Amino acid sequence: MTVQLTETAADAVVPAPGPEAPASATPRRTRRVLWAVARWTAAVVVCGGVGAGTAMGITALDRNDVPGLATESDGRWEYPALRLPALPADRPRPFTQGNDGEIHHADIRELLLPAPAGATPDPERKGGFVSTDAYLSLYGKEFRGELKKALADSTLRHIAARGWTTPDGTRTRIHLLRFSSVAYAESYKDVALQADAADGPKALPDGVEGVVLENFADDVDVPDTSLYAFREKKPYGPDQVRWAYIQAGDTLALITQTRKGEALAVPFQQTVTLQNQLLG
Repeated sequence: MTVQLTETAADAVVPAPGPEAPASATPRRTRRVLWAVARWTAAVVVCGGVGAGTAMGITALDRNDVPGLATESDGRWEYPALRLPALPADRPRPFTQGNDGEIHHADIRELLLPAPAGATPDPERKGGFVSTDAYLSLYGKEFRGELKKALADSTLRHIAARGWTTPDGTRTRIHLLRFSSVAYAESYKDVALQADAADGPKALPDGVEGVVLENFADDVDVPDTSLYAFREKKPYGPDQVRWAYIQAGDTLALITQTRKGEALAVPFQQTVTLQNQLLG
């Protein structure tokens, strides 16, 4: 007897009984139905297993191992997570209420950008204080005497430095010069270095003769700081130099990167931006 269901069981229509099928046909028919169900069930299980295996295989792979999902590096370095250092009790950060002098009360050594992953530290600039002569050695000999006199006439408190070399040969040096006031920091930047001159700074790194201003400085938005970035103009020797100044209150930073052939733009911009954020 066959029952045909419509929308609900209450509406089921039961037709009059018809002639019964021969008894011998029922077992054969049942066996065919069971075999069909078994075959389809096995097929579904196999397909499902293959699909699940493929999904697990893809999710277990690294993104760069999956065709079509690979992401090529843009040249940025892998820096550790950055944190601002602790302040002495009741001392505000620069550019905040109660710090009209824009003074960095934190230990200036702790404001140095850490080296990226895989870099070899510079044994002469390991994150501590360095001498004035060590800082001036980055400049051409013709500029060192005048700069040294300007620093002696200012109220320079100390210089902290960190350096490293990455596997591609890029040599990075960061120097933080902390003065006793914003006025002295600005005077050294504007008068001795002339970092904001329209045709480039007066004092140049050792071996540099021509200067090109970097335009990315306008895109680095760190309030209350000033950024000036440059690169060595062609033709240059076996190495190219990129350098930048950051003035943040009582502190002036010098970041230099030198590399054989060409100093790459992306890691330079990244390094300058991160150091700027630490100081701001």
